[in-house]
Amino acid sequence: MSAPVFQISNLTVTAGPRKLLSGVSFDIPPGGVFGLIGPSGAGKSTLLKCLNRLIVLTPGLRVSGQIRFQGSEIYASGVNGDDLRTRIGMLFQQPVVFPKSILANVLFGVRHLGRIPSAEWPTVAEEALRSAALWDEVKDRLKQPAGRLSTGQQQRLCLARTLASRPEVILMDEPTSALDPRSTEAIEELILRLKTKHSIVLVTHNLRQARKVCDRVAFVAAREESGQLLACGTCAEVLARGDVPELTAYAAEM
Repeated sequence: MSAPVFQISNLTVTAGPRKLLSGVSFDIPPGGVFGLIGPSGAGKSTLLKCLNRLIVLTPGLRVSGQIRFQGSEIYASGVNGDDLRTRIGMLFQQPVVFPKSILANVLFGVRHLGRIPSAEWPTVAEEALRSAALWDEVKDRLKQPAGRLSTGQQQRLCLARTLASRPEVILMDEPTSALDPRSTEAIEELILRLKTKHSIVLVTHNLRQARKVCDRVAFVAAREESGQLLACGTCAEVLARGDVPELTAYAAEM
């Protein structure tokens, strides 16, 4: 069996005296899509941001426990956050496009990191836009403002920007919640395609979506006023659990 891509041990996140997450421990296998499901406010997005140390950029939060990425502790001293986030990209709930051209948006991270020679940038941009199923729609207007794209196109542009940096893992925080059904389906199809080349960790409130794209899921819910991991396994295994009242209530609401 392949070694886990992430090993999370006793992860706890606190904001002053309040615990947002408490004692979370589980492994994420390499490849495929691993889903984080559960009610709003349970700490799923907080947990996701812990996986690439984005959480440390939020003032007032303290992280304890251990997260190992491909065997190495990511919160160890000397770990460069920018380097880590290059390897572990992220797609947010709302598309974040910069007031620049479509091409400049795709290459934003590539330019910032400076690891890919500029002579390769056109190829990198085309490959990323093709992987995000956006190339055919924008190839003749790459120098136009990205803000002119539809919301669904903007989300795929953000995905292309992430892919351009050639990450090993992609974190996705409810990437379809702001999209219409057609754009949602397009993103879901992209997830299914991308999981053959990348490990994907997906936060979703949509159980239909979890059943469609996730190979395994973790159910996170509030218990004793803090987010806790209450079940983990395949989607079918987790939703069949009758011994977790929070899970039963959650599934009934969906």
